[in-house]
Amino acid sequence: MNSIRVRIGVLGLALLTGLATPTAASAAEAAPSPTVEERRLDRAVPQEILRRSGFDTAAPRLSRALDAARSYGEARRAVTHEGAQLWRRAVDRAQGRGPAGGDLSPDDDRPLYWARLGMTRDVRTWEPEFGLTDGQRAALLDELERTSRGQTAIDYPHGKGLKRILVTGFDPFTLDRDIRISNPSGATALALDGTVIETADGPARIEAVVFPVRWQDFTDGTVERTLRPYLPKADLFTTVSQGRVGRFDVERTNGAWRGGFADNDNIGRTETVPVTDPASQPQWTTTTLPYRAIVASDTGRFPVYDNTGVTEIPAGGTEPVVRPEGPTPGSTARAGGGGDYLSNEIAYRATLLRDRLGLHDVLPGGHVHTPVLQFGAGNTTEVTDPEFVRNRLDIIAQVRTILRVAAEES
Repeated sequence: MNSIRVRIGVLGLALLTGLATPTAASAAEAAPSPTVEERRLDRAVPQEILRRSGFDTAAPRLSRALDAARSYGEARRAVTHEGAQLWRRAVDRAQGRGPAGGDLSPDDDRPLYWARLGMTRDVRTWEPEFGLTDGQRAALLDELERTSRGQTAIDYPHGKGLKRILVTGFDPFTLDRDIRISNPSGATALALDGTVIETADGPARIEAVVFPVRWQDFTDGTVERTLRPYLPKADLFTTVSQGRVGRFDVERTNGAWRGGFADNDNIGRTETVPVTDPASQPQWTTTTLPYRAIVASDTGRFPVYDNTGVTEIPAGGTEPVVRPEGPTPGSTARAGGGGDYLSNEIAYRATLLRDRLGLHDVLPGGHVHTPVLQFGAGNTTEVTDPEFVRNRLDIIAQVRTILRVAAEES
């Protein structure tokens, strides 16, 4: 997922102020309109995906719970419960538990994405009789985003002898190009969350989360807030996104630059990646994944590359230069190996957080780009086909093997 062909914000203040119930309906602000992302929901393809997966019941169930709420506290409990249930339902479906709920293959990540948007739209446009302040609405949306993305469900068992692996994925994106699109990284997160892989060194437990494809959420610190409590406990982490056609890439270097490609709200940002303490912000961060071992191993049908290239403005220069072998000293980032979109940014933020926590030398972590998930030849209208499913399953299986190799070599 990058610009080459490719907000769960920090709302602490809103979260705290939102705990107070308004004393009168006049305290409420007018409910905002649905976002660009949410407005795509009424198109035929999203509705078909929801119907054919059984996830068309998720938003109506939350809507009924909200209508029954008589206070902000009741509404918050309903949002927390329904958001967590949506994540668990998606994980269970991906891993073959519970009712099939339709004829779409269980590995499909799109039902979770579109069901969540139906739920956020309902919360965003909800106008309860007791009134809702802007801060309270923001806190409800934040809670729904976090719970429905698995970000509040990371749970590593206690005890010795079990390695802990943290994996992240993304929502579908470029939906105005093809609204049928699925994101294999999100599908991988659902398929692997809570599973155990056997390595030569013993079992390893995988916990997974999914992030939005929106610049503002990253600006607001969703990556750091989600990962900070768990990186010190992890033995390995891998951020994952969709990248190039027909290949995996282990991205060697990540750059502190946003290239402006439009996100799922059709907003672009061109700027240095905004982080806390920008005075100490490096232009580049690097992977600590065992990339040599990963590239040398037979992990699946797609080739895996050690991608070392970046785009930089050399020290003293003014124009961007492509550097196939990585950045030069004193250069300014214009694209990491994974480009200048949100996949590069999540890799940059996660590895910068690793380094700021003092874990660079002890915690293997970095970014893996999957192949682009493609439909079968000639399919330009159907939401699925056998080749599409096969490609997604093969990508999921290969990520799992890459994680096993990384865990064994770490």
